[in-house]
Amino acid sequence: MPDDLDDEAGVLTPDTAPDTVFERFLDEGALAFQRCTACAHAVFPPRVLCPACGDPRLEWQRSDGEGVVYSITTLAPRGQEPYAVALVDVAEGFRLMTNVVADGDVAIGDPVRADFSAGVTPAGPFFVPEEQK
Repeated sequence: MPDDLDDEAGVLTPDTAPDTVFERFLDEGALAFQRCTACAHAVFPPRVLCPACGDPRLEWQRSDGEGVVYSITTLAPRGQEPYAVALVDVAEGFRLMTNVVADGDVAIGDPVRADFSAGVTPAGPFFVPEEQK
């Protein structure tokens, strides 16, 4: 791995920091992730180095937002409406934690899709069941 990350990945500034770039994609209504140019690993959440191989050359890509529920639970805070929190395996090869907004039950293995109209958190968009779209 090179000693000077600036030579390989470009100069890191507040405007080019991974979380800043990710937030710009969210503002445009896109779920983005990084792909390592050295080993092709899908990187999420955004980082400066590939967690698989340590290479700093990461390229931004837009996800289609399609995925499958890996795990799901319903949280019921006292005095508030219950809501579903899930780990979703996104088709491009990364997993993220998100809220799933559904009219009915959602189960492990159910296909889901990112839906920015359902809500967005700093971590990304909410997801909805594929048949609800």
